[in-house]
Amino acid sequence: MFSSCTRRWLMSAAAKRTHECCCFPIKIQRASLSSSAEESTPLSQLQGCSKGKLLEWDKHRLTPDQLNFRTLASDFSKREFVPFASEWDQREYFPVEVLRKAASLGFGGLFCSQDVGGSELSRADGAVIFEALAYGDVSTTAYLSVHNMCCSIIDRYGTEDQRKLWLPQLTRMDLLASYCLTEPCSGSDAASLQTSAKQVAGSGEYILNGTKAFISGGGASDFYLVMARTGVHKTKGISCFLLEKGMRGLSFGCPENKLGWRCQPTTTVIMEDVRVPATNLVGSEGLGLSIALGALDGGRINIAACSVGGAQFCIDATQEYVQTRKQFGKALLDFQNTQFKLADMLTTVHASRLMVAHAASALDAKDPGATASVAMAKRFATDASYNVSNDALQLHGGYGYLKDYPVERYLRDLRVCTIVEGTNEIMRMVITKQMMKT
Repeated sequence: MFSSCTRRWLMSAAAKRTHECCCFPIKIQRASLSSSAEESTPLSQLQGCSKGKLLEWDKHRLTPDQLNFRTLASDFSKREFVPFASEWDQREYFPVEVLRKAASLGFGGLFCSQDVGGSELSRADGAVIFEALAYGDVSTTAYLSVHNMCCSIIDRYGTEDQRKLWLPQLTRMDLLASYCLTEPCSGSDAASLQTSAKQVAGSGEYILNGTKAFISGGGASDFYLVMARTGVHKTKGISCFLLEKGMRGLSFGCPENKLGWRCQPTTTVIMEDVRVPATNLVGSEGLGLSIALGALDGGRINIAACSVGGAQFCIDATQEYVQTRKQFGKALLDFQNTQFKLADMLTTVHASRLMVAHAASALDAKDPGATASVAMAKRFATDASYNVSNDALQLHGGYGYLKDYPVERYLRDLRVCTIVEGTNEIMRMVITKQMMKT
């Protein structure tokens, strides 16, 4: 449970929300969304949200505060994400101002301490919030997850000076952060990373060289948490540094042309003799891989919750569609095959939701098997949610393949969730490793 102060702060923030929607494009040119975007949004793009649906069957397992959080996040998502998400996707806009609105409700530093502007919530609370937000847009919520992961690392491992200097701006999302672990030749085998950080004798600086790949927020974020090699030991020779946009030698590749997650930029992050002050070392030298992998436990819960939210939207959208679409003289919903398919989809998503909640509680409780529980939830929920989106598209028939209907975008956005934060094949390895210990 969190303090009543946190609850009052989050609830009062709801009264301060505004309704403008201003976005920055991923590409270099700045542009704004049409002010009439909401009015011109096709009805089909609001499919699944027109009645404000969000599964209520599990109210009994949530605390009163979690129910309030879900309502707050759901209302925000339906108002600020749903009417615009399709256009963000098509035009590759990164909705920075909308993210800052989310931060005004406490969503920019969910797990950070209150003294630096955080909400100081539990992982179980966060899972409820990320699911509700992703119901409206998986891609934007996924970036919010990455930003929160970076904030949590600084809050947990940073010095007091680092926390006080960086986190107040990050939790407000006045400044944005990206997590940099993956490299072109170092993906699942994270310990084989080659980015180097060499300390300059007597200068109080490190010189970083290397390239990071598939970085969410690349080029748009202001801070980059970079894992770099400071020693020869494969696992204990890695350290964590915070690099600031604008440092000499820090540059970014062109935005990747992706299948999904198109409203957040993904680039390479290139370091060429970047001089980083020793004061930007987060945690002690050699602790970097431990920091990175520990942070991924929370990130995996978040991305699994995002998947559940996206899949729930697909179910609600499909239920509305099959009630109105008629073939052979009756609604698709009247066919028993359709009913069975919907029942299986709903059962799968609810099972995923419960696995995510269990894993989040295990992480909150610091259970020895929490990492395996998280891996199980991430593996199951992301695979299952993508399959649900695929079933939803199939039930829409040819219309599901059109961008006029949102299920194709959810399918594209959910696909990558089985890859990021550790592929689901790696999740199976984590699970088996824990199983062999027992």
